Amino acid sequence: MEQYRYKPLRFYITCFAVTWIFWIFAAVISKSPDDNGVSALLMLFGLTAPAITAVITVLASGNKALKEDLKRKLIGFYRIKPFSIIAAIIGFMAIVVVSILLSVWAGQSLEQFAFTEDFSFSVGGTSALLTILLAAVIEEVGWRGYGEDSVAFYFSWFTESVIFGFVWALWHLPLFWIAGTYHYGLKELGVLYVLNFLTGVIPLGFLTTWVYVKNNRSMLACILFHLFVNTMQEKIAMTPQTKCVETIVIFFAAAIIVLTNKEMFFEKQHIGNLLDDKEEKKRQSE
Repeated sequence: MEQYRYKPLRFYITCFAVTWIFWIFAAVISKSPDDNGVSALLMLFGLTAPAITAVITVLASGNKALKEDLKRKLIGFYRIKPFSIIAAIIGFMAIVVVSILLSVWAGQSLEQFAFTEDFSFSVGGTSALLTILLAAVIEEVGWRGYGEDSVAFYFSWFTESVIFGFVWALWHLPLFWIAGTYHYGLKELGVLYVLNFLTGVIPLGFLTTWVYVKNNRSMLACILFHLFVNTMQEKIAMTPQTKCVETIVIFFAAAIIVLTNKEMFFEKQHIGNLLDDKEEKKRQSE
């Protein structure tokens, strides 16, 4: 069977177009007194765009290997390496701890080592907890279902992480104009906090790539890590100023991950061979 060639430009243009259309309408409606949850529904529709695009792209490809690969990533629990997930979770906890301790030097309080009583946002009456759960699951189906591999098919995992990090950051842009979102709250605080969020997404992409590849390209592994990161960002009482410090710490953490996993990030054997049976068996045996 002829090797499938991924189509990243078509995938990402479709994702951006569909997501942004829904989110732009959500931004307008969210400021209306007659919102009544419409903006939250539009946000959900936009959020599902990458996942739906990924699934349709795979199913419509007519390629058996691509379909089997998606199936393995969705339900192949055997792909997961528990210790790498635990290491990723502990690593992100360490990032949060170090960020708070460093922020104390800048005048922030140690009281940040506490859980918040409530979430910092809600959209159209929809709880933040539900939003976080949906985002972790739905985004990963799209990004890991097709998006990340579509770039990695042509580049090393390091280059892919850089490209995807920028794309992932830009994809969030309309959220800063939807009233009630976490992102809208950052925009209200000032442009520095908007830039900090967008900048911080890029090194975070390296951490997620590490989790993804180390777990034999498991979607479930990324969902668990994404969910943990989102929850920590919301439930630990870090101030917006401390989250600026956290971005710097994440950059250093990403650099350490890359330097200690140079073979993984810079190898090129997988390029053009992501769906190759021999490469798949090799990854699973590592």
